[in-house]
Amino acid sequence: MSYDRYLAICKPLHYPICMTVRFCLQLIAGSWISAFLAISIIVSFVSQLTFCGPNEIDHFFCELTLVVKLSCSDTNVVEFLMFLFASIYTLPPFLLTIISYVLIIATILRISSVTGKQKAFSTCSSHLIVVTVFYGTLMIVYVLPKNNKLRDLNKLFSVFYTVLSPMVNPLIYSLSGMSGSTKQDSGGPNSQGK
Repeated sequence: MSYDRYLAICKPLHYPICMTVRFCLQLIAGSWISAFLAISIIVSFVSQLTFCGPNEIDHFFCELTLVVKLSCSDTNVVEFLMFLFASIYTLPPFLLTIISYVLIIATILRISSVTGKQKAFSTCSSHLIVVTVFYGTLMIVYVLPKNNKLRDLNKLFSVFYTVLSPMVNPLIYSLSGMSGSTKQDSGGPNSQGK
């Protein structure tokens, strides 16, 4: 989505050439296939673990890191794989999103008209809100040091990235799509047929 917004604002004339249906399908397929492979590898390793003792976790859903902690066998390989895949699937998309929005904001600030700036910011604001909530809560839950004071707060924050973000995505993107359709009607820079 950030690449889409980057193309629409920073390179509007290249948008129809770069953001084709085929390219969108390739992005979707790449995301789904790579995520499926990563989770399949982790699940196959977790299924090899033995569990003994208490089988209860203090959370509202069956979070993988807490399940692995219940194991009484060696979990070093599984923990390394979880760290590796979390790094691969979280850090690059986050950095690409940050870079895209830095370039977008730099481009928007060069727009001379106030209405042009407002239209450009309104195009990106919905995606930026969702990304901030999603990555912000993920970082709070998984990057901050673990202690008893933050345990209950982490449960609350995990609701944001597991429930709230997916729940508001259709609403936010449909609202931004409605504002995008008015831009196309007014003959704005994105009127080349998205």
